[in-house]
Amino acid sequence: MTDFSAPNPQGKIVSLKESLGKVTIVDFWASWCGPCRKENPNVVAIYKELHAKGLNIVGVSLDKEAKAWKEAIAKDGLVWTQVSHLKFWDEPIAIQYKVESIPATFILDQSGNIVAQDLRGDALKAKIIELLAK
Repeated sequence: MTDFSAPNPQGKIVSLKESLGKVTIVDFWASWCGPCRKENPNVVAIYKELHAKGLNIVGVSLDKEAKAWKEAIAKDGLVWTQVSHLKFWDEPIAIQYKVESIPATFILDQSGNIVAQDLRGDALKAKIIELLAK
């Protein structure tokens, strides 16, 4: 179990364990990361379609400034749980997951085990559908 706890934009401490769905994507991103922001609409679409079937997402941001982070969440319509220590590349969760570049995605099963990582677009959606069908 790769559990973690971190503050959400409102400052409340949230744990991965309480955010797990049938399938959970842990999505590492940042407001300043172009490729992350480009992928966000795709992730939003997958979430809208599959959240009711058991998909959850936890966004982990490598931002440094709360204002930029919150603005990006609002602008990109990221309605799922978001957490960050606002420590840039020193983000403890990124270190825990050995993230060296973003965007980075980890797909977790119901127990919190990593079953796939770094899928994008159609490949990401196909994997989620496959896992939800189990």
